[in-house]
Amino acid sequence: MSNNPYKSKPAKAFWRPAVAERHFADMEELWQPLQLKKEHKVATAGSCFAQHIGNNLARRGANFIDMEPAPPLFDTESEARRWGFGVFSCRYGNIYTTRQLIQLFDEAFGERIPAERVWEKQGRYFDALRPGIEPVGQDTAEAVLMLRERHLAKVREMFATLDLFVFTLGLTEGWELVEDGTMFPMAPGTIAGTFEVEKYCFHNLRHAEIAKDLRGVWERLKAINPDARMLLTVSPVPLTATATDNHVLPATFYSKSVLRGVAGEMADDYEDVTYFPSYEIISTHPYGGMFFNPDKRTVNQFGVNHVMSHFFSGPLAEEFQLRITSVKESEPDLVCDEEELEQALD
Repeated sequence: MSNNPYKSKPAKAFWRPAVAERHFADMEELWQPLQLKKEHKVATAGSCFAQHIGNNLARRGANFIDMEPAPPLFDTESEARRWGFGVFSCRYGNIYTTRQLIQLFDEAFGERIPAERVWEKQGRYFDALRPGIEPVGQDTAEAVLMLRERHLAKVREMFATLDLFVFTLGLTEGWELVEDGTMFPMAPGTIAGTFEVEKYCFHNLRHAEIAKDLRGVWERLKAINPDARMLLTVSPVPLTATATDNHVLPATFYSKSVLRGVAGEMADDYEDVTYFPSYEIISTHPYGGMFFNPDKRTVNQFGVNHVMSHFFSGPLAEEFQLRITSVKESEPDLVCDEEELEQALD
C-alpha cells in the first residue's frame, strides 16, 4: 500500500495551518520571490495596479526604467503624471488587455500599423492607442503621429534592453476597430473620439485568446532579448463598469479568474516567467475586504503596503532593504483611464 502523497507536503500546502490558524499579518511563503538585483533593468506596464510595483521598486533603489522622462516644464511630479510621465516605463498609459500589449509590441517593431491611430475631440487630436496621456490633445493629427513614432522607438528600446518585464493583467473586456481588430484602452467616445456602432465592437477576450496573446508577447520578447524575464500579476481592482449584459460583480470575477488562470499557466510553462499573487492578497476572503477603500474597489495604502511586504520577501528583502512602512506613507496618485467610465453615470 502506498503512502499518502500529502505526507511530504509542507505546512503551507494545508489550509488550516497556513490560513485558518494564522492572523492575516502572519501569513508567509505566499510566493517564491524571483532573483533580482539592483542593477537589473526593470520595466513595468499594465493596468493601474502595476504602478504600485514600479513605485516601490524605484523607492527601494531598483534600476527602474523610465524611457520617456518628464521634461522640466512641469512644476510637480503630480502634474507630470497627469500627462503620462513617470507612470510606467514608457508613456503608453494603461495597457489593460493582452491584446493591447501584443499589438503595441508588433507596432513598435514594424510588424503592424493600426488602421486608426488618431481620435478627435472638440478640434483637438489624441492618440487613439493612449488617449489619456494628454489632457488637452494636439493641434493636428500629424503632431499626434509624430509623437507616436517617437514613443514607439522608446518602446522598442525598452523591450530590447530590459532584464525584467513586470506586467499586470487588468481586464478581459475591450473595444476594437472592426476593420482590423485594433483594441483600444478605452471605448471611443469616453476620453476622445466618437463611438459609431458599425465601426467599433465590444470584445470580451476569452482564456484561449489571452493565452495566445501573452505567449506571443513572450516569444517575441525572447527572440529580441533572450535573457529577459517576466513577472506577472493580476490587478485586484474590480471593473469600473462592464459592457456585458451581466452585473458588474460577476463580470469582474469572470475577468479576474480568466486572467489569473492564464498567468498561472504562463508561470508553470516557462522557467523565466514568475507569478506574484497581489490579486489573492487583496481580494480573497481570508483578508475580509479590509484592504479596500469605502468604494469597495480602490485599494487603500494599508493594502498596498501589505502586498509590498510580501513582494519584498526572501532574497528581495535583503537586496532592497525592506523596511516596515506606515499606513500613513503615501504614493503618487494612480493614473487610471478606466475611471473615466464613471462619467457615464452623470
